[in-house]
Amino acid sequence: MNGIEVKKVSKYYGQTCALNNISLTFEKNKIYGLLGRNGAGKSTLLNIITNRIFADHGEVFVDGLRAEENDKAQSNMYLMSEKNYYPDKMKLKDIFKWTKQFYRNFDMEYARQLAEKFDLNCDKSVKQLSTGYLSIFKLVVALSVNTPYVFLDEPVLGLDANNRDLFYRILLEKYSITPFTIVISTHLIEEITSIIEEIIIIKNGSIVQSESMEEFLGKGYAVSGPAALVDSYTADKQIIATDTLGGLKTAYILGKPENRTDGLEISNLNLQKLFIQMTNS
Repeated sequence: MNGIEVKKVSKYYGQTCALNNISLTFEKNKIYGLLGRNGAGKSTLLNIITNRIFADHGEVFVDGLRAEENDKAQSNMYLMSEKNYYPDKMKLKDIFKWTKQFYRNFDMEYARQLAEKFDLNCDKSVKQLSTGYLSIFKLVVALSVNTPYVFLDEPVLGLDANNRDLFYRILLEKYSITPFTIVISTHLIEEITSIIEEIIIIKNGSIVQSESMEEFLGKGYAVSGPAALVDSYTADKQIIATDTLGGLKTAYILGKPENRTDGLEISNLNLQKLFIQMTNS
């Protein structure tokens, strides 16, 4: 049951510390949300795990195998990066064929089916794709390689709402049939709230939160209703954020709700509000 183990990993760029002695585990067959502000260290972590860059200190293990410069360990992982590493002039259908050479479980027929669902023309070259369709192409590859561990770094960049919704549905459908470990790093936090099972938050190169979504959102609650009632109820509470619309107000509170909330509605805490509170200076 090894999974991916990151042990005391640090990375510096000159005098800047991108990762500071990070240790964490990605367990098998779970969906993770890897969250953090710009420059927090998310992409650096994913690139170290998948051997695109090297840590200054620490090690990464994949199912017990040391990940660094280990083809067997690396063949079990796939990183969809925000950057494009494919030749600009190569056609998509040819990239599918080459990917099959490196990932033996790459499902060519499934890739073609996904391309059709997204209206992706595989006779086009990489340079002919818009930002959105470049993301779609990379998603098709990531969902077709069939490795035990798949990392998606800003996977829906440039996608419209319809294609984002289609991607999430396809991802969950594939996961429900054949579970695998998925790590999603994105700034569209609210969109993945109903998808992820585990949450990891990075701030300034350090892990500040790593737990299940249920535990994380159980740290607080939201209370909504007439502004005066909300203000009265929250007078002695730890408020992390508020929203106001006309005479109605919603307050996001850390702690457990009281039994009596006459005239008010209690709901689950908003993931994005809690994330913002935890990552603000």
